[in-house]
Amino acid sequence: MGMGVVRSLIRAGYDTHARDIRVEAEREAAQLGATMHASPAALAGACELVIILVVDAPQIETVLFGDGGAAPALTASSVVVLSSTISPEDVVAFARRLQPTRAQVVDAPVSGGPRRASEGTMTIMAGGSSAALARCAPVFARIASRVFHVGQVGDGAKFKLVNNLLAATNLAAGAEAFDLARAAGLDWRQVLDVVNASSGASWIVGDRMSRVLKDDYAPRAAARILAKDVTLACEWAARLGIATPFGDAARSAFRATVEDGYGEEDDAAIVKWRATRPRGPR
Repeated sequence: MGMGVVRSLIRAGYDTHARDIRVEAEREAAQLGATMHASPAALAGACELVIILVVDAPQIETVLFGDGGAAPALTASSVVVLSSTISPEDVVAFARRLQPTRAQVVDAPVSGGPRRASEGTMTIMAGGSSAALARCAPVFARIASRVFHVGQVGDGAKFKLVNNLLAATNLAAGAEAFDLARAAGLDWRQVLDVVNASSGASWIVGDRMSRVLKDDYAPRAAARILAKDVTLACEWAARLGIATPFGDAARSAFRATVEDGYGEEDDAAIVKWRATRPRGPR
């Protein structure tokens, strides 16, 4: 999704800077017209607004506080946008650790996947001060079609985990329903048409099952990522004393999908995992 953000910002005419640990990603970003940097610190020293869009909290830790990390290069004129899906507690902890830099922090996880990132049509759930959000607004308008101001730092992460709990449970249920359809000898394409026009429809099932019909499991959103996200959601709910039986079932299904070797494939690969499960007694 980070590459999609780079595409959208360059298309909008922004002077865009980038850093990635993958050589192929840096090469692609440079070909698009981004200015590349050798470290997060070098990038932060060249930009007022820094968007961190990596996989998890340990990666954010490295980007901010590891060797060559961005934190020492931040100033009072900097805005740091945390756009990864991580726990609310981790978001707040990072913001507190950045206080000595006087940089403003915006908690802004994103939804929509790489395609919508490239199109500039993601959804952003933004938490932070009014002043910080105002500074981000022109950039957010170029990378997202919907921006929700949901509260303070940490609140964006809460909204994102609620969303991803639903995404994971819907997709896991969709995999089960399509396995049922397959066992019954139904035409999957027609099943998808009927479901999309009926009460069983959900955006993620419609999107992912259209890939399944093409046998396309190229990782737009890898299964291991949604496994991580639904785990974060269930663990956060447990800290709040909320039981998540459906979320727990989805978490188990996605963990098994990863353990069975589908983790680097698209999260639609849960359908392939589900097809290998025992049928059970009739």
